[in-house]
Amino acid sequence: TLLQARHYIAESLGVKYAEGFILDMEGMWAESDSRTLLVCFLSMGSDPTENIERLAKSKNVPCRAISMGQGQEVHARRLLNQSMQDGGWVLLQNCHLGLDFMDELLDTITTAESMNEGLRTWITTEVHPKFPINLLQSSIKFTNEPPQGVKAGLKRTYSSITQEQLEISNMPQWKPLLYAVGFLHTTVQERRKFGPLGWNIPYEFNQADFTASMQFVQNHLDEMDIKRGVNWNCMRYMLGEVQYGGRVTDDLDKQLLNTFARVWFGEYMFSDKFCFYKGYSIPQGKTVQDYLQYIEMLPLVDTPEVFGLHSNADITYQTNMANETLSTIVNIQPKDSGGGGGETRESVVQRLATEMLEKLPSDYIPHEVKARLQKMGAIQPMNIFLRQEIDRMQRVLTRVRNTLTDLKLAIDGTIIMSEDLRDALDNMYDARIPKLWFKISWESATLGFWFTELLERNQQFHSWLFDGRPNQFWMTGFFNPQGFLTAMRQETTRMNLTKGWALDSVILHNDVTRMMKEDVTGPPPADVGGVYIYGLFLEGAGWDRRNAKLIESSPKVLFTSLPVAHVYAISTTSPADPRKQLGSLYSCPVYKKPRRTDLTYIFALYLKTVQNPDHWTLRGVALLCDSK
Repeated sequence: TLLQARHYIAESLGVKYAEGFILDMEGMWAESDSRTLLVCFLSMGSDPTENIERLAKSKNVPCRAISMGQGQEVHARRLLNQSMQDGGWVLLQNCHLGLDFMDELLDTITTAESMNEGLRTWITTEVHPKFPINLLQSSIKFTNEPPQGVKAGLKRTYSSITQEQLEISNMPQWKPLLYAVGFLHTTVQERRKFGPLGWNIPYEFNQADFTASMQFVQNHLDEMDIKRGVNWNCMRYMLGEVQYGGRVTDDLDKQLLNTFARVWFGEYMFSDKFCFYKGYSIPQGKTVQDYLQYIEMLPLVDTPEVFGLHSNADITYQTNMANETLSTIVNIQPKDSGGGGGETRESVVQRLATEMLEKLPSDYIPHEVKARLQKMGAIQPMNIFLRQEIDRMQRVLTRVRNTLTDLKLAIDGTIIMSEDLRDALDNMYDARIPKLWFKISWESATLGFWFTELLERNQQFHSWLFDGRPNQFWMTGFFNPQGFLTAMRQETTRMNLTKGWALDSVILHNDVTRMMKEDVTGPPPADVGGVYIYGLFLEGAGWDRRNAKLIESSPKVLFTSLPVAHVYAISTTSPADPRKQLGSLYSCPVYKKPRRTDLTYIFALYLKTVQNPDHWTLRGVALLCDSK
């Protein structure tokens, strides 16, 4: 999609609009004058401050910077007045945090009578819907995106390193370590573009992290005892937990960062055979020029495997990019119902509402639910869980039914179209989930998938309630999957009270069976207990069913269905089963949705692996309850 879009732009507007563009600060400065503001939109991992200060230095002008925020207006005013008199530059950073001052700033600059011609006002801001539009219209706007790819990233890093810095330490370890930190710096930034496969949360890693890490490595080598060599534990801890890890808030991202530090930083990195990936080794150079020459020879486009990911990750990246672009295009479509032929928006939505109401399952009758649960044993953990889930399901059913009924009446003009109904109408026309429903339900790619999931979830609860407990459970269909696993732990603990089990010493364990969901004929063996769960998708790796272990993904296959998993509880105090200790295990996180955050995390499943588990950590392997 994007390739064609680029092609189309080049054809219709001209080739220069489809190619990368290097920011020319000097040219911009020449184009501006003392009454024109220069606004920079901040993007991930790039901060123009350094470039602006460098330009000011070359012009021999003082550059006065201030970071906006609460109570900073007074200081900003002072700096502005000073610069208006002596022709210095003012740099106001993070102006999205000081929006109130922006109108005043524009007035001051456009209406001031006496003003030094040398004054330039630079503003950096994140994109913000309330940013004053008149300021945007009258200013020069630019953005400075971080370079794409290892080659561009390393080139940028080594262009900012002086020969003096390269020779600052005479230790033989200094130059290779510096290059490795530069490589790590590029990798952590590049992994961002792969979405949740790269990082669960996209972090704002920038030049300051690299500078701090470089300083740390230098200090460490200066104080190092030559006989002992580098203290690798300290080095890995500082990189993985402090310098880069300081930004990281997600536990699994922290684990990934520490894995990079462990795999890439060690005595072995000084050997000739060491490489980050085939063709990416550490060059032996004496001057910055030597390094830049080596970097020039690196490929222009990197395979995701350089960053530890599988080559399929590229497909994920391109899909995400295309979806984002298309969703922006849908958002800026006009919302008014057009005249002319064809169905109007209202009639399309009315038809849709009628169809959905016909398919919507009937409500649960409270006394019926109560009677069924009494029969099954109302105070058993699993049945308490079922009751809570049915209550939540009923809320969704009621809200969907009310919205659809009211929407039909509002379209007919019987009742007034409220804000919520207008939102439901717009979203249903765009095949999205109305906000009112979304608040009390689950994420989904489109309204169609959401509604199908509603029917499937309801089916699972209905058959559990009226036909008895199923042999296997569809994990995706629960509002609170953690509650389901806790109920199972409670159940197993109660079974084993005679053996002295206590809930706080009982942990989850699992085996992946060879059965798919069609093959399950009965519940798990009674002596072990636990539950069979199905419907999980493996992302970032494939699965060998015969030997029940992780393998590399097949080309172009992004998700692999995991066979039925048997999740059960074991007590940490009872002796371990010797048969279970074979082979190494990768602790694989399970998420409800492709967006991997603390909110969608459920638990970890142990998967057998022949390779080192670190390999799968770098691959970003996870299990998802839903791939949409």
